[in-house]
Amino acid sequence: MISIEDFAIFAKKKAFVYPSTEIYGGMAGFFDYGPLGVELKNNIKNNWWHSFVKNREDTVGIDGSIISSQKVWEASGHMNSFFDMLSECEKCKKNHRADHLIEDSLKLSVEGLESDALDKIIVDNKLKCPNCEGNLNKIKKFNLMFPVSLGADEKTGQKAFLRGETAQLIFVAYKSVVDTARVKIPFGIAQIGKAFRNEISPRNFLFRTREFGQMEIEYFVHPEEKKCSLLDKSHLDLEFLFFSKENQEKNKEQTKVKLKDIIKNKILGEWHAYWLAESYLWYVNLGIRSENLRIREHTSDELSFYSTGTFDIDYNFPFGWKEIYGNANRGQYDLTQHQKHSGKSMEIFDEETRTRFIPRVIEPSFGVDRAFLSFLYDAYSTRKDEKGKEVVVLKLHPKIAPMQIAVFPLVNKLQDKARVVFSEIKSCFTTTYDKSGSIGRRYARADEQGIPYCITIDFDSLEDHSVTIRERDSAKQHRVKISELKNELFKLIN
Repeated sequence: MISIEDFAIFAKKKAFVYPSTEIYGGMAGFFDYGPLGVELKNNIKNNWWHSFVKNREDTVGIDGSIISSQKVWEASGHMNSFFDMLSECEKCKKNHRADHLIEDSLKLSVEGLESDALDKIIVDNKLKCPNCEGNLNKIKKFNLMFPVSLGADEKTGQKAFLRGETAQLIFVAYKSVVDTARVKIPFGIAQIGKAFRNEISPRNFLFRTREFGQMEIEYFVHPEEKKCSLLDKSHLDLEFLFFSKENQEKNKEQTKVKLKDIIKNKILGEWHAYWLAESYLWYVNLGIRSENLRIREHTSDELSFYSTGTFDIDYNFPFGWKEIYGNANRGQYDLTQHQKHSGKSMEIFDEETRTRFIPRVIEPSFGVDRAFLSFLYDAYSTRKDEKGKEVVVLKLHPKIAPMQIAVFPLVNKLQDKARVVFSEIKSCFTTTYDKSGSIGRRYARADEQGIPYCITIDFDSLEDHSVTIRERDSAKQHRVKISELKNELFKLIN
């Protein structure tokens, strides 16, 4: 498997992702998406929105503000509980995230441990600053929120923050949505947007950054409703790698299970299980191989302050199994907190039972950049070309590939015919046109860009009005009439 460092080089070289403000030396934890990257990223977001909002009757969308009042984050608990453990070097004064320092040095997972426990591990193992071998000071807590000054006077202006997560903007808009959008329990509110965390040590390319995208749903259900009417056989029979809390605590391996088994064993409830299955299937249906995914249950000491139970979907990166999705049971925590701090009722009236209650919340949370990274990583493959040279093939699913079709005239004399074909299909598919270089070189470029199908116009096309379709993954080719080309491409892509 290609290393994350080499993968970042590939992504830059092929116009997917660049370090932000690189001409000024760049900034750690910030990236710009290039011409191919922005298309892939938008396709991921659009497919998600179609799958989880437009294709459902029970979910509506919002687009909340990126900057919000300090009061929001005081109510949510982020001002007091949203921090990382920081260890400063006595000698060079460089700050290190303590859990990363321990994990890198000892290959030991310490997520969720308190500062005293982390300090003890550092002292017992005589860990030093990786930068200069200096001694490390006692751990301090470092809040991850980015403050923003509003107005001209920093002293008297309203205190605000860049949002640390998109979820809180859904919770503070919840009352307005309930009052105006005619939603009925159970229902979801979805949002795609940027969030910001002042990470001590951004790392692993797009995986841990200071500015990142989230695709989230807060799904509201009756607090007493345990049965999920949406669960069906396709969910219950879903089989996946599962790393239970019990197995982690006993240092046992992950195992293959079916969703119905962990429901039966009361490891998670039906609503939680439904959203976990729907989310897992979204990744798989867009091309990620199931052997590279697992579901991991959070241990008790690593649960977020708002969660009573969290299950991650992890991807097997070259730097280990890492979270790309989190499914938290937020209970009534957030709505209760905002009701308490704002003085506004967050209760909903149920017409059927004629009762008022605060719903409980299931939160499926997808990282945009981590989805991008996992789709791109899983698609990355190599094969030998006709000359025996190893070439890259990005086997991206046609629904999210930056470009779906490439049109090639075999030689420049055939450009008129090729342009006619290009014009006929470009309104139906994301299509690029390339006339430069040998046909073999153009195929290779298309493979590196993840283009699923290439259409070649040759001299026979002038006589029989047919073209050659070449499939990326197998490199197989077949002829089709130009009059039937659109229908053929629709079948192939869908």
